[in-house]
Amino acid sequence: MNLRKRLTFITSLIFGIIFGIATVLIYWTFYKSSERSVYNELETTCLVSGIYYLEKDEQSDDKHNEFKAQFENLIDRSRVAIYDSKGDIRFGSLKNDRNISPERLLTVKKNKKISFQSNNHFYYGMYYPDNQGDFYVFVKESNADFKDQINRLLAIVAVVLLVAWVSIVVLANILSKIAYRPIKRVVEEVKHKEISTIHQPISSIDSGDELQELIDTYNSLLNRISDTFIIQRNFVSYVSHEFRTPLAAISGTLEVFSQKSRTPEEYQQATKIALDNVDNLTDILNNMLILTEAKSSASSYQKFRLDEVIWDIVTYTQQKFDARISVDLQIQDQDVLNINGNDVLIQLSIQNLVENAIKYSSNKPVEIRIFQHEGQLVVGIQDSGIGIAEDDLPLIGQTFYRGKNIGDIKGSGIGLSLARVIFKQHHIGFNLMSNTFGTLVELTFPVS
Repeated sequence: MNLRKRLTFITSLIFGIIFGIATVLIYWTFYKSSERSVYNELETTCLVSGIYYLEKDEQSDDKHNEFKAQFENLIDRSRVAIYDSKGDIRFGSLKNDRNISPERLLTVKKNKKISFQSNNHFYYGMYYPDNQGDFYVFVKESNADFKDQINRLLAIVAVVLLVAWVSIVVLANILSKIAYRPIKRVVEEVKHKEISTIHQPISSIDSGDELQELIDTYNSLLNRISDTFIIQRNFVSYVSHEFRTPLAAISGTLEVFSQKSRTPEEYQQATKIALDNVDNLTDILNNMLILTEAKSSASSYQKFRLDEVIWDIVTYTQQKFDARISVDLQIQDQDVLNINGNDVLIQLSIQNLVENAIKYSSNKPVEIRIFQHEGQLVVGIQDSGIGIAEDDLPLIGQTFYRGKNIGDIKGSGIGLSLARVIFKQHHIGFNLMSNTFGTLVELTFPVS
């Protein structure tokens, strides 16, 4: 069952239940009100019957005749019975009625009145004390008219309920189509999305409701996916270009040296050239690892010690570049060094920053400070290099962008942009400050 049909079904069911309950309440209220009216009339008839039969000896003939003429239409002797205290009928012709049992006479004596209904009649009885003794007045009335009236009401209510429910189903179906129309349009747009058009957002409906929020969220997702595709597409071009250069250098070197015997010094030089190019390939592969795992799930996160990662980076870069790196660890609470995240990605990202600091400072000393600021762990990487021009700072994080003052320093312009993706994914604050005397990068880690 699709969403539109569920909406129609649920709406029809809810309104059907509401109308059903309302109908039952109306029917029950009318039934009880009509029944109460009948019993009120029978109570009046009971009282009039008692006066007519039991007060005759206390009235003059003229008064009694006047009373008789006044209530003649009300009193029907065939439906009146007046019992004495012994349970014998004294007046009226309502005899041998099995519904007026001794038990009901006792109920009247106890409660002063009684009302009930049989299959065909309403009954009402009341206690009537008189100077001649205690009496019990009973009257009955056919309930045929009452049943006819109630049955007509029941039929009307049933028809109204059926018509109302059918109307609700039809209206709910129409309204669900109207409500589902923008959703269907969004679904159709998503169905026809291609890789070439994934950067184009879904058309906005400006409804200001949850559907608009869904479209905005989906457009935001498309934007992130589009950015990822752009990075991947550019990275493929970058990899194909960058792989070709070191591979060509390795291949050419080996081809030249294979043509004749070489001195040990020449072999050492060839080995160094090959190793340098292998290092370049390793850097490219590391960046590829960052790219492919940048969007990995947070379920792969784990606790690790950041200072151990820093020391691994220092050891690696010192061996690779013969760099001079100092580490200033100013941490009192060792627990703050426990970080939750992907340790491989974070290590590659910080390693990229450290290598940039070494590369763009002509291998001058680099200082790494690890300290706490307002309860948060901060890692600062300070170099004394060429710095970044002020107009380059807003663009330095863009993929493949490189500063104007880098000269002949080799690089791809992708490492920093990918590192920032990793920092953003891990909610790590990134702040870069630079001038002509060097560059400072500060990473602020969230409290875990």
